[in-house]
Amino acid sequence: MMGRTINIEEAKRVLTEEFLNAERDYSTQTPVTVPQKAQQAAGILFSSTVQSYREALLGCALAKVIDPDVDVRLPYANQGPWAFSGRTLDERVVNPFLTNRQVPCSRGPYLASFRRNVRFVEATASGLKDKRAYKAFLDYLEEIEQANPDQARDLLRYLLYRFVQLREQSSVLLMKLQRLSLQQCDRLIQGLLSQPTGGLVPVLLVVALLKTVAEVYGLNWDVRWQGINVADRAKGTSGDVTVTENGDIRLSLEVTERQIDKNRVEATFQSKISPPGITDYLFVFVGTEPSTEARLLANQLFAQGHEVGFVPVRDWIVCNLATAGARARGVFVQKLLELLDEAPATVKTHWNDQVRTLLGA
Repeated sequence: MMGRTINIEEAKRVLTEEFLNAERDYSTQTPVTVPQKAQQAAGILFSSTVQSYREALLGCALAKVIDPDVDVRLPYANQGPWAFSGRTLDERVVNPFLTNRQVPCSRGPYLASFRRNVRFVEATASGLKDKRAYKAFLDYLEEIEQANPDQARDLLRYLLYRFVQLREQSSVLLMKLQRLSLQQCDRLIQGLLSQPTGGLVPVLLVVALLKTVAEVYGLNWDVRWQGINVADRAKGTSGDVTVTENGDIRLSLEVTERQIDKNRVEATFQSKISPPGITDYLFVFVGTEPSTEARLLANQLFAQGHEVGFVPVRDWIVCNLATAGARARGVFVQKLLELLDEAPATVKTHWNDQVRTLLGA
């Protein structure tokens, strides 16, 4: 009797969704909570040179989430009514997904590491290359086997967290672009901003633009910026990005993915604008427009000699690149690539995804 059929499109959707969750977990260093036994097993698996064990485990976890009744120890569809086709899931979902996101993984199907019609049981350890890692594989598999649907999701998400961690330890190469039209720049920026990054990508876009403006127009600007969630004073800056000219502050910018309300403007004025006497402060935002109360407060501050402005990052960058011309767009891409070269692998992969989409690759 043939086994159960795993819905491939559903598997792709779940894997994408949980991978995004895992990337967010990694960015905050807060992995989802799973049993200590699973954590210890994952530590062994992801330090092993045998990649196929952890990839097989990922396929099993995914199958369990899609179909709670599946027997995760039976990865061949001809092994009974509760078995599943691990090879199909790997070839059509898991391996392409890991490859596209530049996660180190096997080149071929993971089942090639096992004998045909393998069952994931202790007896299979005979003849395997890394028996300790396979024992860890079985330990984690047992947690998946016993999990309820919510726990199975958490175990899948934790595995993906470790895959993200693995990718961060490797080298992700950035796809290069030589030149872009204004319309392509607009689409690329829109794509880059489509995925929240804790504010990092918007900041990198803003810094790239300011460095471009300085170079194209021959301005004596020093553009300084800081890491996300780093105290401004610790870096000697008055905002997320500070532009100085001959030692004087030319412009201070705060870049945000969160909505700007009155309290945000008031707090920023008290802590960053008023003490150093900044007269020109710019909120560069993604998405939601600032609240009406925030704009009213900005008008009041203008009357006191402090101009607080608001600009949507995408429109602001595209308009500047339109004014500065084709050369500026080439410089902008180069500056952005230089900044991205030091960015986390998650951000680099997001860039590569957007470039592939832009070029129709």
